[in-house]
Amino acid sequence: MFALSDIVLVALAFQSAYQTRLLLPRFFSQFTNDFEIPSLAIALLLGSAAVAWVAIAYWNEIYDRLDAAHPRVVLRDTFKQCALGGVALVVVEFLLRFDISRPFVLLFLLYSFVLLCCFRINARHLVGAIRREFSTPYYVVIVGLGERAVTIGRAIEASAPYAIHLRAFLDTQPPRETLELEREYPVWDLKALPQLLASHVIDEVIFAVESERLAGLEDMFLMCDEEGVRTRVAVDFFPHVNSQIYLDRLDLDDLNDMPLLTFAAAPHDEVKLFLKRIIDVAVAGTALLLLSPLLAFLALLIRLTSRGPAVFRQERLGLSGRRFTVYKFRSMVQDAEEQKAALEHLNTKQTAFKIRNDPRMTAVGRWLRKFSLDELPQLWNVVRGDMSIVGPRPAVPNEVERYERWQRRRLRMRPGLTCLWALKGRDALDFETWMRMDMEYIDSWSLGLDWMIMLRTIPQVLLGKGAH
Repeated sequence: MFALSDIVLVALAFQSAYQTRLLLPRFFSQFTNDFEIPSLAIALLLGSAAVAWVAIAYWNEIYDRLDAAHPRVVLRDTFKQCALGGVALVVVEFLLRFDISRPFVLLFLLYSFVLLCCFRINARHLVGAIRREFSTPYYVVIVGLGERAVTIGRAIEASAPYAIHLRAFLDTQPPRETLELEREYPVWDLKALPQLLASHVIDEVIFAVESERLAGLEDMFLMCDEEGVRTRVAVDFFPHVNSQIYLDRLDLDDLNDMPLLTFAAAPHDEVKLFLKRIIDVAVAGTALLLLSPLLAFLALLIRLTSRGPAVFRQERLGLSGRRFTVYKFRSMVQDAEEQKAALEHLNTKQTAFKIRNDPRMTAVGRWLRKFSLDELPQLWNVVRGDMSIVGPRPAVPNEVERYERWQRRRLRMRPGLTCLWALKGRDALDFETWMRMDMEYIDSWSLGLDWMIMLRTIPQVLLGKGAH
C-alpha cells in the first residue's frame, strides 16, 4: 500500500510542480515563458522518479515502520527519501541529456516531501480503517505471564484498530485464571494449547518467556510448526540483535523495538499474498461478469429438473479454521445430507466422504460435477475473500476433526477453487495423496505456481477428467 501510494503521490507532485512552474512567469518576471518538457521526457522522468522513490524506501526499510513511526521519524525518513530521489532524478536527467528547469525540480521535491509527509503521518489511521473494512480479524495468544509477556500484550492491545486481537495468555501451571491489562484476558494452562488451536481461530503464538524455559517448550514449538501456526519468540534477552536473519521459514521482526524471531510454516510474504489477492479479485470478478448468462441458465435448469434450491450452501473451514458458507450449484437431491449416514458404508475415501456413482446425484448434477460447473458460484466466495482461485480445497468441519495434526497445516492457506491435486486425478486420488499434495503446494507456493495451476486446470475441467 505504501509503495503504491508513493507512486500516486510522486505523480501528483510531478504534475503539480509542472503546473506551478508554468504559472511562475505571471508573478515573477525573472522566470521566462518558454518552459516546456517534451512528452517523452515527462514519461521517462516520471517513471524514473517513481522507481527511485520506491526503491529508496525499500532499501532504507522506510515502509516497515510507517504505520507506527513518530512524526519526527516520518519527517526524517521522507526528507532522506526525497533528497536521494532528487539526486537520482538529476543523474537520469544528465544521462538522457534533458535540459530541465531547476525551479521545476526543486518544486517537485518540495511537493513530494509535503504530500508524502501528510499521507504518512496519517497512515496509522488509514491502515486501521483498511484492515477494519477489508480484512478478517487476526488472533494472537501469548505464552508467558512475566514482564516481557505483559509488554507484548499491551502492544497487541494497542493494535486493536488494525483488527489484531489478543485471545489469551498461557503458562505452565498458571497461578491465576485471568490477567488484566486494558481489559481482562483468560489465562490457560499451556497443556490446553492443542485443544485451543483445534477449537479456536489462532493465527499466531508468541512465546515471551525467560530464555532458560525455551528448551522445555520444544514440544509446543514442534506442534505449532506441524500445524503451520506462525510462531514468534521474544529474543530481547540477547544483548545485541542488530542483524536481520532470513532463512527459508525464519526471519526477525520487531514489535515496539522488541525483536521477535518468527517461524512460519506457511507463505507469509505480504507483498506476494497481496498480489495473489488482487489476482483473485480480478479473475473472479471478470469471470462472474462473463459467465453470468451461463450461471443464470444453470440455476434455471436445476430448478426445472429437480426439487429444491438451485444453490447449495454448506459450512466450511477457511484460513486458520475460520468458518464460512460455501456456495455450489446443487448437484444432488434436496435431502442429500439426511441420506449421508445411510450411505456411509459406500464411502471410498479415508476421512473425506466420497462415493463413486453417488445415488443421490441428479441427472443434471452428474453432468455439472463432471465438468466442475457446480463450483462456479464459489467465484463469489473468492470475491468475498473466503477463498482464493488456487489453494487447498475448503474443508468440511467434521472431516477436520479427524485430521492428523500434520494435515491441519493445510488450513494455514486460504482455500481455493482449484489445487495441485486437481491436476493429478481429482477424485481418483486417495485422501492421503490429497493431503501430501496440499502440503507440497504450501511449501513451494509462488505466484508462478498459481498461474500454472490455473492454466492447466482449464483443459482438465473442459475434458471432465478425474471427476465422478
